[in-house]
Amino acid sequence: MKKIALVTGGSRGLGRNASLKLAQEGVDVVLTYQHNKDDAQMVVTEREKLGRKAHALQLDVGLVKSFDQFAKDVQAALKEKFKSEKFDYLLNNAGQGVYGPIMNTTEEQFDSLMNMHFKGVFFLTQKLLPLMNDGGRILNVSSGLTRFSYPGYAAYASMKGAIEVFTRYLATELGPRRISVNSIAPGAIETDFGGGSVRNNKDLNKMISDRTPLGRVGQADDIGDVMAALLSEKTTWINGQRVEASGGIHM
Repeated sequence: MKKIALVTGGSRGLGRNASLKLAQEGVDVVLTYQHNKDDAQMVVTEREKLGRKAHALQLDVGLVKSFDQFAKDVQAALKEKFKSEKFDYLLNNAGQGVYGPIMNTTEEQFDSLMNMHFKGVFFLTQKLLPLMNDGGRILNVSSGLTRFSYPGYAAYASMKGAIEVFTRYLATELGPRRISVNSIAPGAIETDFGGGSVRNNKDLNKMISDRTPLGRVGQADDIGDVMAALLSEKTTWINGQRVEASGGIHM
């Protein structure tokens, strides 16, 4: 039986990679983008070349008032593109990084992070649950920064800490529907996230590599593979867990 995944922030970075891994596993994909429709359409085309159905929808995950319409758009896309009433897997991936010491963090930055990384995830999941099949899977993206601390990421990491708590409660409440819920906590990854600092700053890259037992920073493929695995039927008995994918940094 075909499976359908909804991946927020699926037009770039980890979301793009995860949608690729899912497609390679035979999963059809609905992906969201915030601004760049052309990039999103390129991802759709790439997935279709793999023989899977794919569709892109615009979404600002920090704009809760848009979620009612987004849910209607998802429902329409499922019927028209996928000939289905519901989808199976939800990957709450979309986000952005904001670096700033506590003393320099503005209320506007704090609210933006909260709306995108916590409030948005909470209420988007709420709106989409009626469109999910029982026995499905939800994966929320957290961060290694909830376990180890680097100056400048207090606000961002706090939102991700909230996501980990939300994940456990969501797993508890969705148990009767046999929907398992987990969070994945990536370490430092070479993408354009946070301005691409891990990828572009050689000193930072080396510092992280030196502190990681496997001797390098992560790649998008490293995380996409884990995301696809945690959304698969092979890991159904993993539930309510924080799974760190960081190469073992700061063990």
